[in-house]
Amino acid sequence: MNSDTPSSSAGGTGSADTTGARRNSKRPKYSRFTQQELPACKPILTPKWVISAFLLVSVVFIPIGVVSLFASQDVVEIVDRYDSDCIPAGARNNKVGFIQGSQVKTCNRTLRVPKRMKQPIYVYYQLDNFYQNHRRYVKSRSDQQLRSPRNENDTSACKPEENANGMSIVPCGLVAWSLFNDTYNFTHNNQQLAINKRDISWKSDRDRKFGKEVYPKNFQNGTLIGGAHLLDPSKPLSEQEDLIVWMRTAALPTFRKLYGKIETDLQAGDVIDVTLENNYNTYSFDGKKKLVLSTTSWLGGKNDFLGIAYLTVGGLCFFLAMVFIIIYLVKPRQLGDPSYLSWNRNPGGH
Repeated sequence: MNSDTPSSSAGGTGSADTTGARRNSKRPKYSRFTQQELPACKPILTPKWVISAFLLVSVVFIPIGVVSLFASQDVVEIVDRYDSDCIPAGARNNKVGFIQGSQVKTCNRTLRVPKRMKQPIYVYYQLDNFYQNHRRYVKSRSDQQLRSPRNENDTSACKPEENANGMSIVPCGLVAWSLFNDTYNFTHNNQQLAINKRDISWKSDRDRKFGKEVYPKNFQNGTLIGGAHLLDPSKPLSEQEDLIVWMRTAALPTFRKLYGKIETDLQAGDVIDVTLENNYNTYSFDGKKKLVLSTTSWLGGKNDFLGIAYLTVGGLCFFLAMVFIIIYLVKPRQLGDPSYLSWNRNPGGH
């Protein structure tokens, strides 16, 4: 009895150690998921599959490119650059001095309609070389102030345009301060074309970003005037749509912003007389200003890039498919036997 006791005790200890070692082991429990042995698609890129894939891409992309180009060509667009022509000849040596002067800067332009333009006709202003995405510029605003009158004095993020004569500016910051202030009036057949400026901004901006109880205060009352004044201080910011459009800052240095809509059809050959006020200073940074009248299609505004991109990719795929077909027919290459692939020889092994 005594001689058996140590051996049975040792055997029990060894069994417990083995169990403990298994519990403490960091090896994961075997499963097909952890060992990456689940069924999977493992395509073999034979010439037929490659040629078929290229042909499929070309068959899909080329028609889309053609349709997109036709949709873009249906858009009628009139672009008129006026920043240089609207400076009097005697002041063109000092454009900055002229634009900063107090004289009236009225300018008359004539636009001719090349093709029939169906309403609504969108009126844009385009600025070139204007970096609205500059870090200091885009941070100089207070979204809390724009939303609620309780945050009227929250101007800490608006430097250097946070207050005027010791009073908080609403809306504060460089973005609002530089509001575009050129104006356009259109005449056709001696009759003024009305410009609808309602709903030119995003509805989400009007409803969520600009408060219905926030009103302009001390705006453009500082020593240095930036751009436009908010002409009706009795309107809340949610109804100041020119400001809302401007404060959705652009990502690129060349951008267009919606000025209004002409809700009258124009015929080919019609002449539009434009009376504009050339107030906005783009001359200090060699910027450009353009007036744009444009219709839209089901795809949006005029944009040939999308159609050209689809046609380029589709055409390249078609070309490659033809090259591979010629190579496959003229000098075919003998294919290996797929049965020798590891997953075919041992589909469930581990």
